Amino acid sequence: MRKLNNQTVQDYFTMTLGIFITAVGVYFLKFPNNFSTGGVTGISVILAHLIPGISATGVANLLNLVLLAVGLIVIGRDFGVKTIYCTLLLTALLFLFERFIPMTQPLTDQPFMELMFSMVLFAVGAALLFNVGASSGGTDVIAMVLKKYTRIYSIGTALLMVDIAATAAAFFVFDIKTGLFSLFGLITWGALLQVTLNALRQQRYFHIITTDAELIRQFIISHIGRSATLFDGHGAFTGEERSLIMTVVNSKQAVELRSFIMENSPNSFMLVTNTNDVVGKGFRSMM
Repeated sequence: MRKLNNQTVQDYFTMTLGIFITAVGVYFLKFPNNFSTGGVTGISVILAHLIPGISATGVANLLNLVLLAVGLIVIGRDFGVKTIYCTLLLTALLFLFERFIPMTQPLTDQPFMELMFSMVLFAVGAALLFNVGASSGGTDVIAMVLKKYTRIYSIGTALLMVDIAATAAAFFVFDIKTGLFSLFGLITWGALLQVTLNALRQQRYFHIITTDAELIRQFIISHIGRSATLFDGHGAFTGEERSLIMTVVNSKQAVELRSFIMENSPNSFMLVTNTNDVVGKGFRSMM
């Protein structure tokens, strides 16, 4: 139970950090420059320009709350608690930023630099959320509804369609320059998101062929705190008995394990592979 509670606390800390990073990128970089790079915030930029007297922050908060209600009604039990938390937190942060730090113009006169920084913040924020099985709501809700009631079977496809539509609108509502910035930002965000997710999830996968299996097994379990799988085998050339140890560890643990083997079992043979998605007990949940 304690382990479960600790994991829950870590997940909510990660979600809070991810939403805060996203809110900073949206409010201070995206809204002032009218970057419509998809999502609820991109739609909000368009609507705020078309509807006099209302801010992009106000539109985004209204849409987020409406979509949250729609998700709860339409999707029901499958609508996650994490998404509810993230949606409400993002709404609250955008409201507080607008209330206490009003923005009347971009931070700088360098829109391309601000676009790059905003996409980096979006990618890092989204990756943190995705890594714990959460999202900031918004167009994710639209995608889930489309998947449930149409023939679009992939949420990713539905989400991409919504994002492209919001981005394309920038060409007509603003100008070609803003539209190109928005389109480039959407493409950049997708690439940065994948890179960030890979970095967050990257683990080291060890194949160790050795005659010192017990020594290495004890080190993996007692010192590193991981488990492993052992197989019996023999060398094809010598016919001597060998053991194959398979284990997955993080980057820091990989350095410790490799150093230990090189020092204490120099005749062992190691294959170390980077892997970006490990699912199962001790790593990412299957659910």
